[in-house]
Amino acid sequence: MISDIDLDHVAVATERQRDAWPRYAGDLAGAWVSGGESIGFHAAQLSYANGMKVEVLEPHLVEQNDFLRRFLDANGPGAHHLTFKVPDIEAALRAAESAGLSPVGVDLRDPQWQEAFLHPKQAHGVVVQLAQSQGTWESPPPPDLPAPVTEAPATLDHVTHAVASLDEAAALFRDLLGGAEVGAGSLDGGRFLDLAWAGGGTVRLVAALADGDAGSPWTAWLDGRRGRVHHLAFTVADPSQVPDAALADDGTWVVDPERNLGVRLVLRGA
Repeated sequence: MISDIDLDHVAVATERQRDAWPRYAGDLAGAWVSGGESIGFHAAQLSYANGMKVEVLEPHLVEQNDFLRRFLDANGPGAHHLTFKVPDIEAALRAAESAGLSPVGVDLRDPQWQEAFLHPKQAHGVVVQLAQSQGTWESPPPPDLPAPVTEAPATLDHVTHAVASLDEAAALFRDLLGGAEVGAGSLDGGRFLDLAWAGGGTVRLVAALADGDAGSPWTAWLDGRRGRVHHLAFTVADPSQVPDAALADDGTWVVDPERNLGVRLVLRGA
């Protein structure tokens, strides 16, 4: 297991960050954290009531690094990666390699930000970023950042990640990445395992009741993949007031991915 690891944020890929602000800063009242440019992308983060963050990415300087451009061209906008902060990235890399994984994109040149990645083929359908950072990243908000529509920021309850094998995914997110089991049960023809980290982030792994069950909606959602982010779950003051949210049979409110830049939202009332 990687020691003292914490889930820091979930990143979503967009063509234009400004298209995401009305939802994540306005409707969900996310608080501005910071933003900045790098080779291949521009990133900016918003924080929610429990400390969990959403990072919004848009392509930048793609002629020098086209990873985000290629992702958008292949998949369209949507969830891109999960970032875990570690105090010692070299120790984290050794732990990952001991678990039989092969980190890619390892960059330890800058002592202020060192990173490595687990490819989706090894990380059950999602990019996992491991990062060691020093100091803080501060920048003013963009002038067009909308004001929150409510005084109470939403809570990002969990990232729901559908997987082909719950046991195999748990071996990564629990046994290597250090998520603590905080819940388990059945859900919509599947079974789930909730794993939480100290900073407030939670990943809900969901799989069919039996691995490979072709009749399960979770198997249908995977469409042959090992894993795929299904939705972000938020608690909000009044989900009925969130634009594009529709009441579901289970009492939650759902914003379809087509109405939210490729990311499904599932909302519960506070």
